Amino acid sequence: MRLLSFRTAGGPSFGAIFERGIVDLGARCGGAYADLHALLASGDLERVAADANDAPRDYALGDVTFLPPVARPEKIFCIGVNYLNRNEEYRDASDAPKYPSIFMRTPGSLVGHRHPIVRPPESPELDYEGEIVIVIGRGGRRIARADAHAHIAGLTCMNEGTVRDWVRHGKFNVTQGKNFAASGAVGPWIVTADEFAGYDDVRVTTRVNGEVRQDDTTASLAFPFDYLISYISTFAELAPGDVIATGTPTGAGARFDPPRYLVPGDEVEVEVAGVGTLVNTVVDERISAGDEM
Repeated sequence: MRLLSFRTAGGPSFGAIFERGIVDLGARCGGAYADLHALLASGDLERVAADANDAPRDYALGDVTFLPPVARPEKIFCIGVNYLNRNEEYRDASDAPKYPSIFMRTPGSLVGHRHPIVRPPESPELDYEGEIVIVIGRGGRRIARADAHAHIAGLTCMNEGTVRDWVRHGKFNVTQGKNFAASGAVGPWIVTADEFAGYDDVRVTTRVNGEVRQDDTTASLAFPFDYLISYISTFAELAPGDVIATGTPTGAGARFDPPRYLVPGDEVEVEVAGVGTLVNTVVDERISAGDEM
């Protein structure tokens, strides 16, 4: 099942997508759940989704404005250099990592499907990173790898937009370049875990203005989904709605010679097999006359 968060003239809501259109679960549940995040946390998703199977559509896809599927997750974990050939891309002769590289993003750094992603005035080096995203459905601490997949609510897509020169400001962190407002995107919806036979060979493809820039599958991951969930839950308690962006393949703009950073008007598509395609267009941030640079 495809689950989305959206906005109409009546305000924000969430729903399920069928061939006939969107069933507004928020309205049909009578306000019992504030948002999709609350529904995931309740443990009632399977029952609510089953009730929606025969409901008439409330909206067509074109009637709504997409929001990030989980609007304000408690935690957004991002995994760096997780595709095996990406370590080679750095050309530093380093060994493959023993543990995953992890950093955090804030909800405000990500927009939804079809919203513009914003290039800040502080840098011309806005880059794309297409990623497969795990959405946690059942929380836990010290989750065994053998049990990890049972904690996945579903998958979505992310353009983990990065301001490259700002990730080099600090010696040991990349936080600054990963958290400019509206510099990345997530969506367009979550496809629930029951739609996937497994996660060992899920393809992610990134296109810029129709040109394929990244293309690989989870068969290339250094740290697969079950390992990431187990490892992260060792030090952090995972909660329903938490997000794990699982890394990006080779082919980001910074790795071209010369680099091919995003400019206003560029359209970025991140497609995950079995999920769909996240689409966003790049704009420059508008700075009012009173803003200080």
